[in-house]
Amino acid sequence: MANHATAPVSPHLQIWRWTVTMAASIFQRATGVAQYAGAILLTVWLASAAMGEQAFNTVQSLFASPLGLIILVGYTWSISFHLINGIRFLFWDAGYGFKVKTANLTGWLAFGVSILLTAIIWAIVIVTGGGN
Repeated sequence: MANHATAPVSPHLQIWRWTVTMAASIFQRATGVAQYAGAILLTVWLASAAMGEQAFNTVQSLFASPLGLIILVGYTWSISFHLINGIRFLFWDAGYGFKVKTANLTGWLAFGVSILLTAIIWAIVIVTGGGN
């Protein structure tokens, strides 16, 4: 019988230190899940258009509300991050970018570029009047 006092113990959350590569990996999975929620929002929007002007205007007003805009901006960032970090993972799949310095740099770039891309997209939406 094994001596439980000397058995190795997995590190717990108080010992682990957050790194950008760990955060990028977690956010990659989370933004992947968010794509499903966004697909539901897109489906609701398209269905409301098919149901008539009143239904469409109702959904449009919900999306134009402060909470709706927060959700749409968050969804835009989700798409941007998932795309940028997915490209980073493609390089990893090809065997590139595994050095710690490179992995950390590209992790920070994934966050920074996705935030910048989201800001550019929403600046265009605001400047063009949001499709109105």
